[in-house]
Amino acid sequence: MKGSQPSGPITTEISADDAFFDSNKSMGIFSGHVKVADPRFTLQAEKLTVYITKGENQGLEKAIADGNVAVVRDRPDPNGGPPTRAVGRADQATYIATTGNVELRGSPRVQEGVNTHIGTSPDTVMVVNQNGQLTTRGPSRTEIRQEPKNDDAEKKGDDGKKKKDEKSSASPKPSATQ
Repeated sequence: MKGSQPSGPITTEISADDAFFDSNKSMGIFSGHVKVADPRFTLQAEKLTVYITKGENQGLEKAIADGNVAVVRDRPDPNGGPPTRAVGRADQATYIATTGNVELRGSPRVQEGVNTHIGTSPDTVMVVNQNGQLTTRGPSRTEIRQEPKNDDAEKKGDDGKKKKDEKSSASPKPSATQ
């Protein structure tokens, strides 16, 4: 399941127009239409620099994405419902493997469902941790959207079952909005 913590090895796939590797510095640079597919998230950017830990247990240390960055993370619902999707956008995103944190810099914005949190300064920094918690340093604004109440919800009785409208006829009349 996307967003859940895998129990086995994790495979991260990176696609790009160009790639450069420096084994002396344990790093790789991917540029041009960069796309990252990971079981925990997906990412798109113009450039991605990855740093690999040195030694026996080599793995991702950190990754820095630059240029029109979009990060998508699906988090499973603990109650078994559909996953919650969070989308982060920024000029730069830094992922630290040891913490699982993603730091968004340069006009960051995070949207979860219909709600959006927007950095109102290019200097605002947002940090999203692997549990979906968001911390913002710098000026920001939050847009919380509420949908209007559904007519069906108003016509339900105390038992939750839909009540018959006494004024309705046996066959519904078409409305002008259909």
